[in-house]
Amino acid sequence: MTTNATAGTATGARFEDLSALMGLMTGDEKHGPAATSTLDALWVLYDRVLRVTPATAEAQDRDRFLLSKGHGPMAYYAVLAAKGFISPEVLPSFGGYDSPLGHHPDRTLVPGVEIASGSLGHGLPLAVGTALGLRAQGLTDPAVWVLVGDAEFDEGSNAEAVAFAGAYGLDRLHVVVIDNSSATHGWQGGLAQRFAAEGWSTATVDGRDHEALHRAYTAEHPGRPHVVVARVEPKDS
Repeated sequence: MTTNATAGTATGARFEDLSALMGLMTGDEKHGPAATSTLDALWVLYDRVLRVTPATAEAQDRDRFLLSKGHGPMAYYAVLAAKGFISPEVLPSFGGYDSPLGHHPDRTLVPGVEIASGSLGHGLPLAVGTALGLRAQGLTDPAVWVLVGDAEFDEGSNAEAVAFAGAYGLDRLHVVVIDNSSATHGWQGGLAQRFAAEGWSTATVDGRDHEALHRAYTAEHPGRPHVVVARVEPKDS
């Protein structure tokens, strides 16, 4: 029987501990660059920004984090383990038969995971719907965060989501784009311009610089959704 990956309390782990946690996952990762490109962005979010803990993972007023870039989830699992959402003891089972830690995250098996993801172009539309739904319920405090890969913007679903969120002023919506130059079609002037054209607040930073990420994550953007484009080394470098 498949079991879940429940852990008890937060571990007190540091960023420096993540490499060891990732090293426990010896399963066959099919998307190596995707698995490492998100590490810094995820850590800064969970360590310094997101208002959600293992104890509040089901609370109505929690912040929501959706991983759209679900292929290559090793960094995500490592951060969840570091923050106590899952037990480090389950990490070696990654990608194995009957493991809760699949090559795409499963929200029914992994505590803290908001959506099952991996297919490109789904996370941002779901995040838009989540932000809109919270607004409709009068829940104006929880923030909605979604991490997206740059190649996902080859998908029409994301073009529609960007336009809708800008038009409706979904100011509790925050997007982190990991830009590792893997998109088939780039955007003239950079990806942030794609969002700015639809009325978004934007920032572009070094995706390995924790202080720059934190400043961009916490920038004020009244009345507008916010995107942080985190540039990392090219996928094929």
